[in-house]
Amino acid sequence: MAHPKRKTSKTRRDKRRTHVKAVADNVSTCPTTGQPHLFHRAHWHEGKLYYKGKVVMEKEVAV
Repeated sequence: MAHPKRKTSKTRRDKRRTHVKAVADNVSTCPTTGQPHLFHRAHWHEGKLYYKGKVVMEKEVAV
């Protein structure tokens, strides 16, 4: 079984683990639709793509 050659310090270990927690607080509410979404990300709502509270694109209907 493999063993580490040196002990990983608490600082190095904790620096690696910080990125996991960062995702939880990055949720915002759209001012137009009221839907929760991630910051700086477009989101779909009722067939329309919203970004910064404005309609960016509408879903095409297949004929």
